[in-house]
Amino acid sequence: MSTQHSTGNPDRSNVLAKAPFNLEHIGAGLVFAEALPDLAAALDPADGKNAAVVQAPPGTGKTTLVPPLLANLLVWQESTGEGRPAPAATAQRPQRIVVTQPRRVAARSAARRLAALDNSRLGARIGYTVRGESHTSPETIIEFVTPGILLRRLLADPGLEGVSAVVLDEVHERGLETDLLLGMLTEVRQLRDDLTLVAMSATLDAPRFAALIGSGDGSERDGSGPVPVVGCAAALYPLEVRWAPAPSLRLDEHGVTRSFLHHVADTAAAAHSELLAGNPEADALVFVPGAWEVSHVAARIRGSAGAGTEVLELHGQIDPREQDRAVSGRSAGGKPRIIVSTSLAESSLTVPGVRLVIDSGLAREPRRDAARGMSGLVTVSCSRASAEQRAGRAARQGPGRVVRCYDERTFGAAPAHQTPEISVADLTAAALVLACWGAPGGEGLALPDAPPHRAMEDAQTVLRDLGAVEASGAVTPMGKTLAGIPADPRLARALLDGSGVVGVRTAAETVALVSGDHRAPGADLTRLLTALRSGRDPGERRWSEDVRRMESIARREEAVRREESLDVAATDAVGFVIGLAFPDRIARRVPGEGPERYLLSSGTRAGLPAGSPLTGYEWLAVAEVTRAQGRDAAGTGAVIRSAAPLSEDAAASAARHLLTDTVEARFVSGRVTARRERRLGAIVLSSTPVRPSAEEGKPAVARALASEGLGVIGFSPAADSLRRRMALIRRELGEPWPDVSESALLARLEDWLAPELNALAAGASVNGIDLTEPLRRLLPWPEASQLAELAPERLAVPSGSHVRIAYPDPDDDGRPVVAVKLQECFGWAETPRLVHGRVPVLFHLLSPARQPLAVTDDLASFWAGPYQQVRAQMRGRYPKHPWPEDPWSAKATAKTKARM
Repeated sequence: MSTQHSTGNPDRSNVLAKAPFNLEHIGAGLVFAEALPDLAAALDPADGKNAAVVQAPPGTGKTTLVPPLLANLLVWQESTGEGRPAPAATAQRPQRIVVTQPRRVAARSAARRLAALDNSRLGARIGYTVRGESHTSPETIIEFVTPGILLRRLLADPGLEGVSAVVLDEVHERGLETDLLLGMLTEVRQLRDDLTLVAMSATLDAPRFAALIGSGDGSERDGSGPVPVVGCAAALYPLEVRWAPAPSLRLDEHGVTRSFLHHVADTAAAAHSELLAGNPEADALVFVPGAWEVSHVAARIRGSAGAGTEVLELHGQIDPREQDRAVSGRSAGGKPRIIVSTSLAESSLTVPGVRLVIDSGLAREPRRDAARGMSGLVTVSCSRASAEQRAGRAARQGPGRVVRCYDERTFGAAPAHQTPEISVADLTAAALVLACWGAPGGEGLALPDAPPHRAMEDAQTVLRDLGAVEASGAVTPMGKTLAGIPADPRLARALLDGSGVVGVRTAAETVALVSGDHRAPGADLTRLLTALRSGRDPGERRWSEDVRRMESIARREEAVRREESLDVAATDAVGFVIGLAFPDRIARRVPGEGPERYLLSSGTRAGLPAGSPLTGYEWLAVAEVTRAQGRDAAGTGAVIRSAAPLSEDAAASAARHLLTDTVEARFVSGRVTARRERRLGAIVLSSTPVRPSAEEGKPAVARALASEGLGVIGFSPAADSLRRRMALIRRELGEPWPDVSESALLARLEDWLAPELNALAAGASVNGIDLTEPLRRLLPWPEASQLAELAPERLAVPSGSHVRIAYPDPDDDGRPVVAVKLQECFGWAETPRLVHGRVPVLFHLLSPARQPLAVTDDLASFWAGPYQQVRAQMRGRYPKHPWPEDPWSAKATAKTKARM
C-alpha cells in the first residue's frame, strides 16, 4: 500500500509524502499492510486517541510495519500541531519510537530486518539496544530494546523524555517485565497525553489488554473504556498436521527422557528428508524445551542427516552471531537447514524458509517453591496457544507441515495459555522496580494480574534485608542504586559489597557469571569461570562484555560500597561473592554413604549431579537449586544446578548475619539437657554439652509441655485421683471450682506449677515431682474445705469397708464408679449420691473372685429383681460365700461363711 493511501486526509497525505519511512516498500508482501489504515485511524489525534492494541498472528508483519507507521503518523501530528512536538523533533524526524522485544535475539533480528527493508544502515534510523550491546545514533528513530532495558530507562526518567511512542510487542507471552511495563506506561500516559502506546499480541486475548490500557488511561476524551483493537487475518498457507507420539514417556523424574529426545531427533531427520524430496528449498524448525535438549537433539540429527544438511542451534546461551545466523535464513545456494530451538523462535522471531515444524510439545516455565525458598525453570507441556504458534511457523511463506511428537489427547489436555510469569516467578527484582516506581507491591498499578501476596511478601523481605526498601516498602537510596544494576538485586548488592573484599574484577566476573545465560558443567561455576577466562567457552564474548559493564558500575558506585577488612582466600573468592548474594543457599555436605547431599542454611536439602567436580567439597555457595527427583536429587527433592566451593571461614564471613551462638536446651527422658550450638542458619557448626541455666531450660520445658502435654511429667495415682475429683465438681457446680482439663492446666501453668517448672528447668528430674500438691494450689477457698464431702476419695459400704471411688477422666462426662463385692452391700437400699446429691454412684457388683456380676445405680431395684438370678448362678460356684434368699435382712460382709 502507498503511504498516501493510508488515510483520506489530503493535508496529511502531503506531509506523509515527506515522511521518514516508505511503508509501501517496507510492507510489500506483508499481510498486516492491509490493516495499516485501521491502525492509523485508531491513533488519530483529532479524536484524542493515541493508544491501541494490535492483534495479529506471528508472521503477518506487525513488528516490521507498526513502528514505521507510528513514525510517519508522528511526523504529521508534529507538523500540524495536533501532537505535542518536542524541541528535538522535526517534520522529517520525529522523536524516538521504542519497541520492546521479549528476547535479545528478537530485538536484533527485528532491527536488522527493518533496516534492510528501509535500505538504511543498522544503527542509523533503525537500531537496537540489548544488554551489553547497542547500535543506535542521534538520528535513530526506531529503537528495538528488551523489556529490561526500557524498565531501567523508565526508572531513570519516568517521563521518557525524547520518546514519542512505545510499542510493547508479544504481550501475550505474559513476561513479567512486559506486564510491569504495561502498568507503568499506562500511568505515564496519564501525565503525558502525547505519548503513544501500542501493545501487540499474537493471540486472541487482545481485548483484555485494550480494557486494561483504557481503564487507566486519563488521556482519552471519554476518560474510560477500552482502547481500539486493530487486527488482521492470519498469514497462514495450508498447514498439514501430523501426530507422531513417542512409544516412551516424554518426562520422568529426571526431566525430559533421552528416549523421547531421540524420537524427536529421528522424527525431524526423517520428516525433513521426506519434505526435501518434493521441495529442496524447505527448511525445518524443531522445538524442544531447553538449551541442553537443543544440543542433544542437534547432535543426534547431525549424526543421521549427514553432511548435506546444516543443523543449527538456537537458544539464549549461544553467541549472538550464531543466534543471528540461525534466524537469517538460508544463503543463496546454501544447504538445507534444520534449526533446533527453544521457544525463543515461537512467536517473536520469523525464521525464513521454514516449511516443516517438529514440536516436542514441551516448554520451560519459571516456578517458585515458596516452602523451600527456591525458584527456577521446570519442564511442562506447552500451552495449546504455544503449540498453534509453533505450528504456524511452517506455513508463513508457503504450504507447510507440523509433526507433533505427542498425541491429540495430550494436546487437548494442555493449558489454553502460558502461565503468566508474575504468578509463578521469584518477584525480588520486580518488587524493587515497583518500589522505585512508587507502587510498593504493585499497589494501585494497572497490571494484567496482581502479584501473588505470599511471593510479593517474600520478595519485600529479601529487599529489606538488602537495605533496598524501608519497612513501609518505600525504596531507599541503596535500592535505587541496586535497581540501576542489570542483575538480580541480590547479585547487585553482592557486586558492591564483594568488590571491597575480593576486588572489583573478581566480583564483576562472578556476578556476570551467575547473572548470564551460562550453563555450569557438573554444576561447577569455578570450572565454567576458568573456561570463560581462557576463551574456550562459546559465551566468552558476551560474558566479557558483562564483566566490563559490571566493573564500570562497581567503580562508579564506590561511594556506596562497604569496604571491609575480611581476609578471603583467592580460592574462596567466587564462592564468597555468591554467598553474599544468596546467604540462604550456603550449603554444607551431609555426612553419610551414598549420593552427595547438602544442607542449605535455609534448611533445605539438595543433591549434587552425579559425577560433579564439586563432589567431596565440604562447603558450597549455591547460585541455583531447583526442585527435582531421581538419582541426582538423592531423595531430597532438589538438585544443585550451579555452585562454587568455599571454606567454612569464607561461608561464615559471607553469611555472618546468619551466625548464631546459643545454648539449645531440650527436654529428653524427663530431664532438661543442653548443648551450646554455633549455627549458620540451619547448619550446625559445633555442638558441645553444657549445664543449662533455669532461664535456658524454661523454653525447653515449655516446648515439651506444648507438644506432649502434662504427660511428660505424669500424674501420680494421688494426683490423678485429686484431678478427677476436682473435674467432677467443676462439671456439676462450675465456678469457682477450677477447670482442670489438659488445655486449661497448660494455659495457666504459672498459676499452679511455677515452682516445679523452675526445678525442671534447672535440671531436676520429673521422677521427683508429684502434681498432687500443685493441683491443690488451684482449689478455691473456703470452698476447698468441702472437697472431701462433695467428692470423697472412698465410700463406706455396709460391710464396714471403705472402697475407693473411681472418678471419670476430666475430659469425660461419665459417672463415679465403686467396684465392690456384692456381699458387702447386703441391706443397702438407697444408692449414695455425690456433689450435694447431684451424681449417683454407679456400682460394679463383683463376685468373690472380683469378676463383674452386675452394674447398677439403683440398688433397691437390683435386690428386688436381678439378684435372684445372680444368686441362682453363683451360689453353686462360690458355696463358701453367703447367698441369702433375702438380701435385705442379711448381714453385709467381706468374709466367707466360715469366718462370719
